[in-house]
Amino acid sequence: MEKIDVAVIGAGVVGLAIARKFALSGREVLLLESADAIGTGTSSRNSEVIHAGIYYPPGSLKGELCVSGKKMLYEFCQSHGVNHKKVGKLIVATDASQISGLENLLKTGLNNGVDDLRMVDAKYIKKTEPMLSAISAIHSPSTGLVDSHGLMLALQGDMENAGGMLALKSPVIGGRIENNEIVLSVGGDEPMELSCSLVINAAGHGAWDIAKSIEGIDKQAIPPHHLAKGNYFLLQGKAPFSQLIYPLPGSASLGIHYTLDLGGQGRFGPDVEWVDTMDYSVDPTRAESFYASIRNYWPDIADGSLIPGYCGIRPKIQAPNEAAHDFVFSPDACEKIINLYGIESPGLTSCLAIAEKVFAMAS
Repeated sequence: MEKIDVAVIGAGVVGLAIARKFALSGREVLLLESADAIGTGTSSRNSEVIHAGIYYPPGSLKGELCVSGKKMLYEFCQSHGVNHKKVGKLIVATDASQISGLENLLKTGLNNGVDDLRMVDAKYIKKTEPMLSAISAIHSPSTGLVDSHGLMLALQGDMENAGGMLALKSPVIGGRIENNEIVLSVGGDEPMELSCSLVINAAGHGAWDIAKSIEGIDKQAIPPHHLAKGNYFLLQGKAPFSQLIYPLPGSASLGIHYTLDLGGQGRFGPDVEWVDTMDYSVDPTRAESFYASIRNYWPDIADGSLIPGYCGIRPKIQAPNEAAHDFVFSPDACEKIINLYGIESPGLTSCLAIAEKVFAMAS
């Protein structure tokens, strides 16, 4: 049986950040990934937005880790040459009935420590974004964009330079507690058993099945798992806005918002489609509901200007029509394993702060 000090399961952006943190601390780390490349799941199927920390309840893990993670992420991208850009964001009210919601959102952001937010009026909006139809907005200048794949490569590079190892095509198919360690059964081309002093289960959607497959874990501590698909449509033609445009958020998403990639390609999404399977196809007919939502803040969008782009699937803890749930970090089995559940947005922004949090929990 092979032995390792720390095994991290899942080479998405969060798993990579955690493995990097442990490797930099001098611990022996093996990062296990079931796919044949890093970041093929949720980490590569999102808006690539660096969030400011506006939306999340004060005192929540999402609020705390987004605000601290944003600062860490900008510093990391700067020092490691990862492509990124502060483009700013407007969260808009399109009629008077939404003003109170906007004001409450501003208070939430300020209470989370996002100190650069301000309310702007219709005159400011028309001057900065002439195509935008809104009567008021929250301006968030520290919201930005990041090349998520470049970020993951940089995290991998740091991990490996510190002695950490990455094992691709190495799915965890089971495990057990034995002699005060976690023994993982790893499949793939070269199956093995791996005895670990510490396991971090950061497998995204796979975290639930992995936790259920390890004998000795309290199955009652495993939260529900729901799939919320988010579709994105690309905009053909000239980008209408210079910064990100968001409506007021809903209970399961931040609304169909406008973002652009670092190359300037405009896109809209994600919507919310509760699904039962991991299907990454985009239904072109969903564009019709996009037009209706977008015209609330951009009335001039032309019919036929949206083409299917891509989709992601959020690993939700809450079911449809339930209130949004926080991240869950669940130590188990004599604290020899820490399971991460519900790591959706703002997981990308928070990845380095999540790594610090998990490291502190394990220390």
